Amino acid sequence: MAKDLTWREAIDKVLGAAGTPLHYKEITDKIIASRLRSNLGATPAATVNAQISASIKHDDASPYVRVGKGTFTLAQRPVMGTSPDKEKLTPTTDASDEDEEQYEIVSSFGMFWRREAIQWVATPQLLGMQQLGAIPVDFNKQLGIYLLYDGREVIYIGRTTDRPLGRRLFEHTSDRMGARWDRFSWFGLRPVKDTGLLGEMPATYDAAKMIPALEAILIEALEPRQNRKRGDDLSAVEYIQKEDPEIQKRKSKAFVQAVMEKM
Repeated sequence: MAKDLTWREAIDKVLGAAGTPLHYKEITDKIIASRLRSNLGATPAATVNAQISASIKHDDASPYVRVGKGTFTLAQRPVMGTSPDKEKLTPTTDASDEDEEQYEIVSSFGMFWRREAIQWVATPQLLGMQQLGAIPVDFNKQLGIYLLYDGREVIYIGRTTDRPLGRRLFEHTSDRMGARWDRFSWFGLRPVKDTGLLGEMPATYDAAKMIPALEAILIEALEPRQNRKRGDDLSAVEYIQKEDPEIQKRKSKAFVQAVMEKM
């Protein structure tokens, strides 16, 4: 098996082969698809973003150019000029500093996760991955807000502050909502470390980031038809649900038992 490239080597290879600028999530997908790295950690997309942003900020001759929020190209390529921003009434933050941060307001989120893919106990495993092949992260102890769905209809919105996400969802399996929901979405505030563990919530938040984050959550959660863009200012990467291994074990056991009964 070929030796893993460093993150920088893999990024350079992908951007060098690309004909157009790429978002850091697209760069990550291409690194994984081309098998340039086997060791991805739990937050590969965030790692790619941090590698490029740190180079732009600290290297005098960085090979990268930022052409949009989270979108990059190699420095030798011509970059189309951008129109100046209109005057804003709310404070602004330096784009380089903002993009270098791995987590802003919402650190992670999951959309339309299946209730049936979780083994419901008091501390259930809520497993998700940034990309296929990344280390799974257990969001049982995540804090933030969540939505319960009956099909595609939002039937309940809740928050997790005094009790973590896993506990709150477990309680909804036996309360008045118990028979009414089959999917859920969540938006978490605790950052995800590259090791797959959850970090602590920041003590304060930058006011300049609060409004776009709140807007992005509403767009992502409600999907209004007139909002052509999804939550572009939701800087966190979406996590794909991974079925609890205990569910698969239970299915396998039931299958074996059914076969034995037919013999």
